[in-house]
Amino acid sequence: MINYIWVFMIVSGIIAAILQGKIDLVTTAALTGAKDAVAVCIGLISILVFWLGMMKIAEDSGLLKKLTKVLRPVAKLLFPSVPENHPAMGYILSNMSANLFGLGNAATPMGIKAMEELQKLNPEPHKATPAMCTLLALNTSGLTLIPATMIGIRMKYDSANPTDIIGPTLLATIVATGGAVLLDRYYRNRHFRGINPYKK
Repeated sequence: MINYIWVFMIVSGIIAAILQGKIDLVTTAALTGAKDAVAVCIGLISILVFWLGMMKIAEDSGLLKKLTKVLRPVAKLLFPSVPENHPAMGYILSNMSANLFGLGNAATPMGIKAMEELQKLNPEPHKATPAMCTLLALNTSGLTLIPATMIGIRMKYDSANPTDIIGPTLLATIVATGGAVLLDRYYRNRHFRGINPYKK
């Protein structure tokens, strides 16, 4: 559906430019946008490399293991139907840790692997389980302590204080994640009370 929306917006924009005799602006905007996209991507490499390096240091020093130990009770509470020692739980914890540091690019592969492992537990592959819905809700709301990607973008565009976004981002993501968890609990209790979705 989203593809159709994008196609509609692009085509309608081109048609509007043709009708107004400003098709040259479309060409200029397309080329400028492509140039800016490449520049932003290159600018983000430094901040992503820095935080991925920090994550590697945290992993080698054992800090990441301590963080996952702290998050494990929370993950178990949020994903009660997932066995504690199942690979899905490990990927979920890695995904949550990466999201906390605003490393969406690093969190995405872990989220995909978590979904793949959850699908292996799914007795009805054509339906999403409550755990899958919870993981999707958490990723969409994205509780973030340090928005590394946004800081990188603000640095790229010469923001006077690129880290000023940390406070508002933390507040916004706390509210969003809290709302997502509450709605997830509500619908889970409403539709799956007393039902183990992984029990065949």
